[in-house]
Amino acid sequence: MSGFLALEDGTVFRGDSVGAPGFAFGEAVFTTAMTGYQELVTDPSYAEQLLCFTAPMVGNYGVAAGRSESTRPHATAVLMREARGPAWTDWLHEHGIVALSGIDTRSLVLHLRERGAMRGAVVAGDASADEAVRAVRERPEMTGRALVAQVSTQEPYVYADVGRVDVAVVDYGCKRSILRRLAGAGACVTVYPHDADADSLAEHDAVLLSNGPGDPEPLRAEVDALKELVGRVPVLGICLGHQLLGLAAGHETFKLPFGHRGANHPVLERATGRVLVTSQNHGFAVAPTEAREATHVSLYDGTVEGFDFPELRARSVQFHPEAGPGPHDAWPILAAWVEEIAGA
Repeated sequence: MSGFLALEDGTVFRGDSVGAPGFAFGEAVFTTAMTGYQELVTDPSYAEQLLCFTAPMVGNYGVAAGRSESTRPHATAVLMREARGPAWTDWLHEHGIVALSGIDTRSLVLHLRERGAMRGAVVAGDASADEAVRAVRERPEMTGRALVAQVSTQEPYVYADVGRVDVAVVDYGCKRSILRRLAGAGACVTVYPHDADADSLAEHDAVLLSNGPGDPEPLRAEVDALKELVGRVPVLGICLGHQLLGLAAGHETFKLPFGHRGANHPVLERATGRVLVTSQNHGFAVAPTEAREATHVSLYDGTVEGFDFPELRARSVQFHPEAGPGPHDAWPILAAWVEEIAGA
């Protein structure tokens, strides 16, 4: 079955369907990660996005239930130069994911780099490209979209009930690998919805603010809750959690032209001069600043990759220290944080 990607600027890329039939809308983005395709598609941060892989071959080492970062896929479609199966393509079909192989991903990525991430539709089956483009232009843009409510847990739950410290995780779209790393470091872990109040969170020894999708700017209630929380217990933010902590502290966020998505992003640790190779997945960022609390900086564009507010016992990183998937340069961050709380 043939298929195509139609972008809002009228550009069309054609390929062959290797997933579920039908159509999917979202923001067309790309990742440079060479591995971790199942982890990426099931990462809640990819909600409402059409995910293009720059790796030339995807699916060559199959799938496994333990690799998924959540209970279901969140990317609305998958775009590949060459899809290998049958395990991977069967998995895409079984989970209802529209997916295309044979896409000229090199040209698509160059197009998105030059013109920015944009709205699109992926169609598997017979349809008019012109009609798809018109439908895409009627869809909302990512800027201004609050998406955490559609991926967050609805009720609190206990992930790990044994540990040296009691950590609350605010689920803005939390990856399973973050929870596994916390529990492995010796923390009791309770997961809360995105709209948890400060008093409930402050009952724990510490609070982790998770990753998640969408624009941080419209999450005003979540930012207000953080303003009430910081200074009461130690706080660590990751990805969207980092951006929300930045907003709570008076910094600004903005939409990146085509985002940071991959497993080889260089980040400067200002205090030591060390460069970390990191895993990243975000379309919004904290604006560059020379403020003292900005501890880490992207070597690509100078955006803030980390904060530390010692007087508030709050810190954050834009990248993913759980490395699911990705390099282990930042792996010690979560374990060191748990150890610090345990020794306090």
